[in-house]
Amino acid sequence: MAKYPAAATEGGEEEISLMDVLRGRMDGTQRMKSNMIRVFISSTTDMNTERRVLLERAYPEVLSFCRSLGLLFEVVDLCWGIRNVPYEDPEVCEVFLQEIERCRTLSAGPAFTALLGNRYGHRALPHLIPEKVFEVLLSKISKNPEGIKQLNQWFVKDNNAVPPSYVFQSIIAHFPHYNDLRPENVQQHKKDVLSWRSTEMQLLQLLRSAAADAETTGAITTEQKQDFYISITEREFKHSLWKHTSESSALLFVREIPHQRIREGPKLLAKLMDLTADGLLDAEAKELLMELKSHLYATSQKILNLHCVELSKGSIDPKRKEHAQYLDGICEQFISQMKARIEAVVASSGGRHKMWGSTKEEKVDLVVEDVRQHVTRSIKVCDGFYGREGLLGKICLAMWETTNIRHGPLVVHGAAGMGKTSLLCRLAQEMHKILEDKSMIVIRLLAALHPQKPGINHILSSVCLQVCLLCGLAVPSSLTALPDQELLWFFKSLLEDISQQGKMLLILLDSVDELSDQHHAYKLQWLPTDLPPNIHLVVSMDSSSEAFVNMRLKLDNLDSFFEVERLSCDEGKHIMETYLRASERTLTHEQSTAVLQHFEMTGCPLHLKMMLVAAKRWTSYTPLSDLHLGASTQKMMSRLFLVLEEKHGKELVGGALGYITLAREGLLDMELLDVMSLDDVVINEVYRYSLPPTPSLIRLPPLLWAQLRRDLEDHLEERWTSGVATIAFNNRHLSQAVSAHYLTSERRGRCLRILAEYFLGRWSGKLKPVSLPGLSLLLSDRKVPPQPLWFAPGLANVRKLQELPYHLLHGGLWEELRQVVIVNLEWLLCKSRVCGISSVIHDLAQCSHYMNCTESELIRDALVLIQPRMDFLDDHMDESAFYSELLARLSYLAPTFPMIGQLCSQCEKGLLECQEPILIPKNSFLQQPGGALQCTLTGLQGGVVCVDISLKAELLVAGSDNGILAVWSLLDKQLIHTLRGHTASLLSVRVTDLAHCFSLAADSSLRRWNLTNGHQLLCIQEAVPVDSTPSSVHLQLSEDLLFVYTRTQVKVWKVDGSELLFHNSSDEALVVLGVLGESVFSLSSLDQIKIFHPVMGTQLTVKARLENSARCLTVKNMVTLPKHGKVLVLSREGFLHQISRAGKQTTVKFPLQPSFLSATEDEKILFAGSEHTLTLFHILSDSVDKFLNLRHDSNVLCACISSDNRLVASGAADQLLRIWSVTTGALLDSLCGSDAPVTSVLLYEDFVISASTAATSIQLWNLKYDTRHKPTARVPAGSTHIAITKDADRVFYVDLQSQTEVISWNCHTGTLSERLATSAEVCCLEMAQNKKLLLCGLMSGTVLIYPLSVPEETLCIPPPENLSRVLCLAVSSQEKHMAVAYEDSACLFAITARDNFPTVEGPLKKVILSLLLAPLSSMGLTPDQRLLYGTSCGEVKMYDFSSSSSSDLEPHCSRVTCVIISNRGTHALVGSEDAVQRLWALNPVALEHTMEYKDFCFEGVLSATFDNSDRFIFTGCQDKTVKVWDVASGNLLYVQYVYSPIIRMAKFRNGLVAVTQQGSIVKELFHCPDHISPDYNPLRNIKAQYRVTSREKNQNGQQTGVSNIQDFNPAQFNMNVLGMLNPKSSSACLIL
Repeated sequence: MAKYPAAATEGGEEEISLMDVLRGRMDGTQRMKSNMIRVFISSTTDMNTERRVLLERAYPEVLSFCRSLGLLFEVVDLCWGIRNVPYEDPEVCEVFLQEIERCRTLSAGPAFTALLGNRYGHRALPHLIPEKVFEVLLSKISKNPEGIKQLNQWFVKDNNAVPPSYVFQSIIAHFPHYNDLRPENVQQHKKDVLSWRSTEMQLLQLLRSAAADAETTGAITTEQKQDFYISITEREFKHSLWKHTSESSALLFVREIPHQRIREGPKLLAKLMDLTADGLLDAEAKELLMELKSHLYATSQKILNLHCVELSKGSIDPKRKEHAQYLDGICEQFISQMKARIEAVVASSGGRHKMWGSTKEEKVDLVVEDVRQHVTRSIKVCDGFYGREGLLGKICLAMWETTNIRHGPLVVHGAAGMGKTSLLCRLAQEMHKILEDKSMIVIRLLAALHPQKPGINHILSSVCLQVCLLCGLAVPSSLTALPDQELLWFFKSLLEDISQQGKMLLILLDSVDELSDQHHAYKLQWLPTDLPPNIHLVVSMDSSSEAFVNMRLKLDNLDSFFEVERLSCDEGKHIMETYLRASERTLTHEQSTAVLQHFEMTGCPLHLKMMLVAAKRWTSYTPLSDLHLGASTQKMMSRLFLVLEEKHGKELVGGALGYITLAREGLLDMELLDVMSLDDVVINEVYRYSLPPTPSLIRLPPLLWAQLRRDLEDHLEERWTSGVATIAFNNRHLSQAVSAHYLTSERRGRCLRILAEYFLGRWSGKLKPVSLPGLSLLLSDRKVPPQPLWFAPGLANVRKLQELPYHLLHGGLWEELRQVVIVNLEWLLCKSRVCGISSVIHDLAQCSHYMNCTESELIRDALVLIQPRMDFLDDHMDESAFYSELLARLSYLAPTFPMIGQLCSQCEKGLLECQEPILIPKNSFLQQPGGALQCTLTGLQGGVVCVDISLKAELLVAGSDNGILAVWSLLDKQLIHTLRGHTASLLSVRVTDLAHCFSLAADSSLRRWNLTNGHQLLCIQEAVPVDSTPSSVHLQLSEDLLFVYTRTQVKVWKVDGSELLFHNSSDEALVVLGVLGESVFSLSSLDQIKIFHPVMGTQLTVKARLENSARCLTVKNMVTLPKHGKVLVLSREGFLHQISRAGKQTTVKFPLQPSFLSATEDEKILFAGSEHTLTLFHILSDSVDKFLNLRHDSNVLCACISSDNRLVASGAADQLLRIWSVTTGALLDSLCGSDAPVTSVLLYEDFVISASTAATSIQLWNLKYDTRHKPTARVPAGSTHIAITKDADRVFYVDLQSQTEVISWNCHTGTLSERLATSAEVCCLEMAQNKKLLLCGLMSGTVLIYPLSVPEETLCIPPPENLSRVLCLAVSSQEKHMAVAYEDSACLFAITARDNFPTVEGPLKKVILSLLLAPLSSMGLTPDQRLLYGTSCGEVKMYDFSSSSSSDLEPHCSRVTCVIISNRGTHALVGSEDAVQRLWALNPVALEHTMEYKDFCFEGVLSATFDNSDRFIFTGCQDKTVKVWDVASGNLLYVQYVYSPIIRMAKFRNGLVAVTQQGSIVKELFHCPDHISPDYNPLRNIKAQYRVTSREKNQNGQQTGVSNIQDFNPAQFNMNVLGMLNPKSSSACLIL
């Protein structure tokens, strides 16, 4: 099993297995693999010049170097930006040591750099002194009562510490103006500073003398004594160099002054030497410095950089040559040694280094990291957990009781902050202990990444992948590429598979109410309610959330709900004691009582936690008035903010907390320092009373943030992503409180703009103006780093990608947003590849929503269309393919929308500059965004037979021909249920007002379903005869009865299905006309109409009224009109009969024999479809009145009229959906986009719903769309016979229904231009491009030739004597001859002209085809009158009409699909349905190349053409790609996925024009550079394999042999490509 490295520990690097991570078996001590280089800079104040030079010159270069390796570089220099570092504050020393430890923990490489000069550093008083040590020290100065009194004033015993200790008191407690820098208190400040220095010296002397005596007597150790002597600098060395012996993580620079002259005086020496409080040289410090340096020289030679330099006036002057050289040397050494150590770290990872920002991040690695984060966080959440044993026991019992049966999920709910997350995390821990290795536990804390809300698709795919990895199950090639419904189906199927294996799986999803609104996840339609045995799903949510309301509706069993109630006071007390014990603290009785009294008000664990975080900082002498407790969680948070503001400043606290809240993915420490350095409000507060040390370089002093961070440590967390740790709040409630407290509208906008400008890199290397008190407008460098999009090839700026769009949008920088994000092609590709295309789609959706920007919506929709392809390639689509996809979808919008035009121009420019072979789209031929088609509903696997709508519940129900029903929500367009039960095609579906539906199927069953939860409520067998058809079966509901009737049979049940009330005898010879209310209308064999009530038994019989010409009534169509109380019956004799409940009849002549007949809901209009016409009639009292004929281009299959009778929607066989005006009969719109004949149509508000029995999806159209982005109309999909002109201005295809009409399509206007009638069914089409002739072969053997300039002047080649049908047509490249292939012969004709009018002469020659030969399937004619043809069985032959000779060529294993002759007649390509295509040289005939290509699903060539120069061959294949091959070498040059097979192709300039099976017109140019890189792989965007076998040639170019592939076996497909551009297969190849 693969090993994943954990954190480096004291003993080395611990490793845990992949399975341990996936199972969640971690103890929480392992940290993530780091991609951070975080270096602490230790220095004394005499090294300020060196620090500044490193900041300006060295750090940027190391930063750039680290970025190029996918590493993050941070420097922590706490001395920067402060004139006088407050070393005298004992807490400062602790902050320094804490930051050193963070650097050591976070950094993957060097973590410590020291600059040691001629100062030893400040020797501060200790913050804490252990009780025993302090009492020993007091005993040593017992004879000095004044000293004892002084120590007791400054050190007070804290009994809350365990063990107790003495705490140094704040300086301002004794000297209140010590930190007061206000101008009005200058004198008091100076006085307090002098007083403190004197006091500090006295205290140190007391402690040092006492410690020396105590050490002499053995009362304390030498190390304990040293704590009172050594400086902060030496403490830093001890902590970083000697405590953790790792020289590779440290650098040391030491400066010596060999000949320092004493005569320079004390003022100059003060700059570089340690002084006492009275201004004298500190001899003791000097001696300690010498000892420190001696120790370093002896022990740290490998990391030591020694510099000897003479000072100038007591300092380093960069303008002096020798000093400049010294500073250059330090920078060079720092840069070179840091680079060497960092390179060593990368090399030592043994290939396991996952680069931050890499475009090649593997999905498995991301899932493993995701699992690790959630498990680690769950372990931390469990710390200090107490109570809830009863609730845990109930949940465990519920799981145990349902383990062996099917069951529903369990729901944990409660108010905010009540501990639902902790409960689920503890449940995971307990189940690990109970089940050990027998189970799989998956946990996802969905609120962990606040303010980001995860999408349900991401969660489900992550869970599925984790479970598959745990169980060794196969995963779809790209799980994220699955559509929503398929992903949900896969998730549910996976649970079933795990259950069948007998394995136990527990899935814990915390805070499902925090899922993103995408796909309306809060409705929980994705949540399975019927779980198989051994599978348990536990979710948690807020009781006040909408998700909880939906869950209560979804689950009927109240035993599945478990409420997390408030904690009792005893439980709170135990939690408090446990927490304080772990923190080595306690509380006084009064303090603990105060905490518990406040806790008792809420019983909320989060409230208690907030109080305990504050309480652990209390001392035993903290008065109750200073406890700052709040009566609720919100008040505790407000008190926290006030305490922080008092200590650190309001603007600093508000800025830091606000920026952390606003960041999408948290902020790095350095990022937070950078943005606060750009915030002039924060800078003004920091430098309100003192100027920055260097006004030309202003940054926030890092020490200020480090001190604030220390006070916030219990409220912050590190979030690891790709080895980089950002900081964020550890609970979303605090983030919400910060937003409410600090982020006013004005401040939020300002902070967002600063964040946006930072990630734009606007102020990098530039001077930013600032106004500081006492100074005029100042231009200063803030030293923020540049923010390029790419750090290095393949390494992106992830932080910029994550953060910038949000801040630009919400900061109001919309113009920058447009240029940098929306229409920046490089940005779109970069973020798609690094963060996933779904993140780009989300960004653009937000832009569209807030900016009301149509163009961003269209670009988003284009990316939605590209997303499945990107996901399939795991976001590894290269830039040229990405550019092609965008251009082929958006170019039609470029003239109308300037931003899209700008984006298309970038795409075209990028493709033209590409140094690899590329096809450049010249029109929009892929599915286009915009238009009326709003969405396509998927979820069925068969053709859609019937649909119905529940207006009240806003649900759509559809039944398919494979027996499955699907239910979608019309609000969010999401699949809710897939209802399985029927085993044959659905016949009818009816929705009731109760959100129930009845379904009737050809398996004879009738079922009733609850559409809310998807449960089956009723099943009645033998409701109809088996194998009935939809048109012969009717399902009707009344208030109390349920009717199912066919032409001859009626069955009636109670509406609940509990009892069959009526079933007519099969002996009765009657025809059922319909059901009106509860009365059945039928026609007997004696032409008697019977109206009877099947339950009450009443019956009325009347004689059918027949016209004189009709002997009987033969029913064709029936319509019931309940409001009129009539049944309309249309007879085959052409009469419309109206029959009332009372038996009254009227009969009128009806002008149509329609294929369907229906009436509007208000029964005012009757509409009938007959062939190409939809006719509308007014329904009168005793007749109907025709008032509208709506002509279509093909057969009308369905229609629907809006409820207000203003619009008609009709579907036809030509795959168009037409919208008409009922008032005027005008055609309002033609909607193209269906890929099959439209057989069902419904109108719903401003939408049209269409479906087809030949398609598995349902389409939803918006009638109020913006017509500016209406997609280009297409040729009807599925056309079998097609011809296209070389400039792609016209396409000719055969009418799908009649097959006896050739239709001319104008590609420029997207409309049908003319119809060319034929005398028989058309079987083939061909074009003579230059002479502009359309050749049409008929089943009768006739060939019609249409001159395109005058198509009415049709030429005709009569059929042969035996009337054999035409199989193929071929025209020579020079268009002087044409060949016609019949079933038994092939003839040659000459194409000439008379009086400038084309004529055809011949047949000139004829060849008789052998009857043993399979029918011709394709052929080509050379300029020298040779016919090359292939058959349906794969034979390939050449016949020379000149010499009447024939020869056999190497056959194919399947049907030959295309034979293409080059323009000059030198080569021919023969393609077939198998994986082989062959390129033949024709002069002489020889096999040049055998090209084999196979992908994971389809194979075979459908169409092909040579380019104008005969250098390249374009092929359109069954695998929905266009391929480009090199004629000379046979090499595969390029593969482009076009989403639909190319069925016809012609050359176009340096490219091709083609028609896809879906009817799109493709127009592309081919660009091929003179030189192609040997690393170029034409299959990098395709999962496929190929090889080429070429003949060998001698020096004279003559053929010496042909290498053939014998006994080809696809399972043993050899990828050793001979002479290919890429000698290896695609990195994305599948094993065949």
